[in-house]
Amino acid sequence: MKKLISLLSILLLLSLSACGNPTPKKAGETAKASGTEKGGKTITIAGNGGVIEKAIRDVIAPKYKKETGITVNYLPGLSGEILSKVELQKSAPQIDIAFFVPVDVQRAMEKGLTETINDSNVPNMKNVKPNFVSVEGAAAPVFGLVISPAYNTESFKKNNLKPIQSWNDLASADYKGKTAFADISNDWGFNTLYGLALANNGSVDNMEPGLEKAKELAGYSSTFYKNSTQMMPAIQQGAADVTVMGSYAVGELALSGIPIKLAVPKEGVPLQAFSAALVKNSPHNEDAINFINYLISEDSQALIADKGFYPVVEGVELPEKYEESIGLKDTDKTFKPDFAKFAEVRAEWSDRWAKEVTPKLSTLLK
Repeated sequence: MKKLISLLSILLLLSLSACGNPTPKKAGETAKASGTEKGGKTITIAGNGGVIEKAIRDVIAPKYKKETGITVNYLPGLSGEILSKVELQKSAPQIDIAFFVPVDVQRAMEKGLTETINDSNVPNMKNVKPNFVSVEGAAAPVFGLVISPAYNTESFKKNNLKPIQSWNDLASADYKGKTAFADISNDWGFNTLYGLALANNGSVDNMEPGLEKAKELAGYSSTFYKNSTQMMPAIQQGAADVTVMGSYAVGELALSGIPIKLAVPKEGVPLQAFSAALVKNSPHNEDAINFINYLISEDSQALIADKGFYPVVEGVELPEKYEESIGLKDTDKTFKPDFAKFAEVRAEWSDRWAKEVTPKLSTLLK
């Protein structure tokens, strides 16, 4: 028994000795054993939910991580909410890249919340189509779109209705109670007001004619929707045949089997993009710049176009599956709005819409 105890004691001492003096590992062996990712780097992006979030989270981010080892965290939210969050975090930013609608690109720049983006720090900017750039030097356009009327083709055919040819056509008894228009707080709603202004000899400096026509639009509408989460079900369930929304949303609905098609009014539609802004003093500035450059590469733009967005760089085309629903012809009129002016006047016209247009809802449905 004493010999057995002695033997066990010797084995225990040998075991402790081995723990205190481990065998040296080759370079990189420890990282591999512990499961640490290459570089262990992470960047944080804030942007719209829905199809934009899916494009980044499910398609772009995994590919980027595989190529670089960098993890992309995505925080979904509306553009205005993200702008507020970036401003609140100004002294200690937690977001590296913020996706903004054009007006918020302008606002963020004016508030000093973003860094300059151009082809000197983001080389792929030299391939970007100028009409998609919201504000020169302020952000990189990534998700191209137009905001335009759209209609249910089967319903129009069944009811012998003519295709939409003007923004003024939206205010019609033919569609009464079967519309899905966004409230002025939504970017789609503000662009609807602007389209109505253009159709009635107005401009960004004179939105009054648009506001007057919007009252008629409201009269034939049962409600204004706050966001796409509310609007898209109305189209899907047949509660609405006419709408104004981003082209990517129309493309998504069409792929799901809804007989919907973009209509480009003779006055034209605004060409724009959700743009990637580099947050000032972001925690991972260099990695964020590299990711923005990656987003506007031809490979990434092809993946983004596959989700229904117009490619913002030369050499990439919209996939054929979207041509019928949201394809733009050479004869279709598009324009680049004055987003600086939009930012300047939006609060005033939003206030007037709330006071003068919203109360007119349903007044012509009786």
